[in-house]
Amino acid sequence: QSQLVESGGGLVQPGGSLRLSCAASGFVLDYSHIGWFRQAPEKEREEVACIASSGGRTQYADSVKGRFTISRDNAKDTAYLQMNNLKPEDTGTYYCAVDRVPRIDCASNPWEYQTWGQGTQVTVSS
Repeated sequence: QSQLVESGGGLVQPGGSLRLSCAASGFVLDYSHIGWFRQAPEKEREEVACIASSGGRTQYADSVKGRFTISRDNAKDTAYLQMNNLKPEDTGTYYCAVDRVPRIDCASNPWEYQTWGQGTQVTVSS
């Protein structure tokens, strides 16, 4: 059974950092594009970052550029989202997702991803 499990969320003060992890089980990440999405209450799910299967190309939402870094370790079948200088507007449930369609680059829409984790809560508050 293919499964993604996120971890690393929590409560942090503005300006703080968190590192989210996304571990795959039941399949390997090698040939998959990976996306990190977030969803705040009463808002649509939005992509904050994605990384292509090759690991060489990444994309970020304008709101997180320069603060968040997506990475992957295929040997561990794990992806990461390093989040620095967190702001209250970064609060939400963060999901990782995998796209195994052989696209040229990682996709930005939630419906283009086939496998999702259960989410991890990130709360930025003083």
